[in-house]
Amino acid sequence: MLFQSDEGKEPLTVEIHTEVDVVEARQKGRMFSNCLGFSKLDQARIITTISELSRNIYKYATTGKIIMETIENQPEIGLKIIAIDKGPGIKNIQKALERGYTTSGGLGVGLSGVKKLMDEFTISSQEDHGVNIEVIKWKKRNK
Repeated sequence: MLFQSDEGKEPLTVEIHTEVDVVEARQKGRMFSNCLGFSKLDQARIITTISELSRNIYKYATTGKIIMETIENQPEIGLKIIAIDKGPGIKNIQKALERGYTTSGGLGVGLSGVKKLMDEFTISSQEDHGVNIEVIKWKKRNK
């Protein structure tokens, strides 16, 4: 299986420094979710999530990373995506999660949209020390 080492499942990390890195993260997310057997619809959700999280890193923190890893919770298998940056952080997380909230003049569907697309969503932020977001999409195993 792709993305697996001899020792077991290895996380896949994409460093985010440029817009090209955002594209690379999306492409690797597509391959990873496809290898895990996610439906095309769930693959689109995963890719959209990775795109949003990596764009936020590039736009607000300038550098960070996206980590993708397989997780298991019998009988399900999941894809965990972790977005980490050391940027300015989010002053008001609750406000940032409101639909329509934007600091960049965009549509304001960023983090609230990510939360809706994924099955699990966790965010932590400390002002001037960055943001850590973990999301999971679950897939039931085929019998």
